[in-house]
Amino acid sequence: MSKQRSAIRGLVFAASVTAAMPAMATAGDLRDINVGMDIAKVPDAGYINLTCVGETTHRLAEWAQWAACPAGPDQLRGIRFEYDRETAREGTVVGGHPAILTVMIDKDARIAALTIETDPKARLYLRKKAFLLGLQAKSRYGEDGWTCSEAKPGADKQEVGGVFVDEKCSKTTDGRTVEIERHLYREPNKELKDMTDETRITIRRAGS
Repeated sequence: MSKQRSAIRGLVFAASVTAAMPAMATAGDLRDINVGMDIAKVPDAGYINLTCVGETTHRLAEWAQWAACPAGPDQLRGIRFEYDRETAREGTVVGGHPAILTVMIDKDARIAALTIETDPKARLYLRKKAFLLGLQAKSRYGEDGWTCSEAKPGADKQEVGGVFVDEKCSKTTDGRTVEIERHLYREPNKELKDMTDETRITIRRAGS
């Protein structure tokens, strides 16, 4: 076994031991943001770089300008945002993982969905643990009641350090549907450092 593979196996094991900690436990779905709430009730303080989805240069000065973002085919308007380091010293981090955050707002100015994705541009030692954020989300919304599908290793997707994750889970609870995608695998034609390691969490109003 190569030193690099051995190091990744050790990191995966160590990270798995700590993943059960309720690092995502907050009052809302994310900080003071709850799916279904009026966007006007989200404070401006603590959030920066509010940017319309799909438009890297169209930034908003405050949440109240949400209607300036274009509506998608589903008539929802998306805003990506970051944490202000004045209130979050580590930056935009969820459960210890650098993250990309997006809210989708409906015509009634309510949050229809919230997406939390691990940042693929994070430092390698942090990206190696990205697939574990999904476990923290499961703990946050309760371990029971999930419907999951899991793929198996194949010619196009192989284990990383003896671990393979290609999973999608969903659960409806408290008027919201939570979907979690977790991936940890390596494509045979790529170097180990270019492995796929990610979590995507989408929280929607149930039925939407």
